[in-house]
Parts: sequence; structure tokens; C-alpha cells
Amino acid sequence: MHMPTLKRLWTVADLEELPDDGNRYEVIDGELFVTPSPSADHQEAVGLLYRLLADYLVEERVGHAFVSPGEIVFSPRRGVQPDVFIVPLDAGRRPESFREVSRLLLAAEVLSPTTARADRVAKRTLFREVGVPEYWIVDLDARTIERSTPFDARPEIVTGRLEWLPEGAATPFVLDVEVFFAKALER
Repeated sequence: MHMPTLKRLWTVADLEELPDDGNRYEVIDGELFVTPSPSADHQEAVGLLYRLLADYLVEERVGHAFVSPGEIVFSPRRGVQPDVFIVPLDAGRRPESFREVSRLLLAAEVLSPTTARADRVAKRTLFREVGVPEYWIVDLDARTIERSTPFDARPEIVTGRLEWLPEGAATPFVLDVEVFFAKALER
């Protein structure tokens, strides 16, 4: 008789039992995702994207930019740590704790070989289902940004100019994708 293999359904609470070992742990629909320490190129791209978005949000006071680690919990079986994310302001202020965050204006992941499946499938689905208005996947190898919204199952592949106009902003954030990759991958 064949015994079925049981797959554990993880919760956000289970993450507290895991070691503090430099890995990033996330749960999406009960599945555990483990991400090892990122590369230097990854971190450079994350830092540059964060700085550009944070500078934009100084002028357009509609949200606050953060970089991971910072766990955003959408439900007991959905807790993620996007590389870069924007949370809406509450009465003109940023949240004091990530526990206060119930929605995002933008989530962005810089693709790594170990995160491609999680970023392109599980997270894209999650962010679409919870109504995150924009989800970007920064692909360092292809030098493209994949833009996803809740309204289109297919991502838009951006190679030239990326514009983002968050709710409440008067002017859009504009990113020259070619210039971004030239700076992020400069050696």
C-alpha cells in the first residue's frame, strides 16, 4: 500500500520558530519559501530602486518606501517580504509597525535564480488577489521590468520608460529603465 506524502501547510506564526540564519522566510497560501542571501547586483538594484521611489515620495506624499526585511501579513497563510514596497500614509504619516500595514501601493522584487518561481508565480498571484495596484519584477539578466496589475493576468514587459501614478499623486514616478540598469549594474 502506498502512503501519501503529506505536505505541511505553513502559517505566518510558524515563521517565528525558524532560525535567524540570514535566509528570508515567507509564506504564500501555506507554502514556505526560503530565500538565501542576495548577490551584490541584487542589493545594488534594490537600493537604487528604493532611493528613486523614496525621493519621489518626498514630493508626492502618498506613501512611504521600505526595503526588506519587513513582513507584510495579508492573512495567517500569507506573509511576504518584498524587496521594495510602498505603504500608504495614514493621516500623513508612515506606519510605526509593519503589523499596521494591511495594503500596499506597490511591491517590487529583484529577480534572483532562486526566487524566480516565487516572484513570477506565487507572489504575482498573491499581489493580484489582494489588490496591490502595481507589482514589479526587476529582471537583471533581461534588463526588463515586468509590471503586473490586478486587472491583467499577463505582465507588461517594460524596457524603455516606466510610469507609476499612485492614488492621490499629482505627477507620476518616471523611471528610465535603460538608465536604471546601467546604474544598477555598473561595475
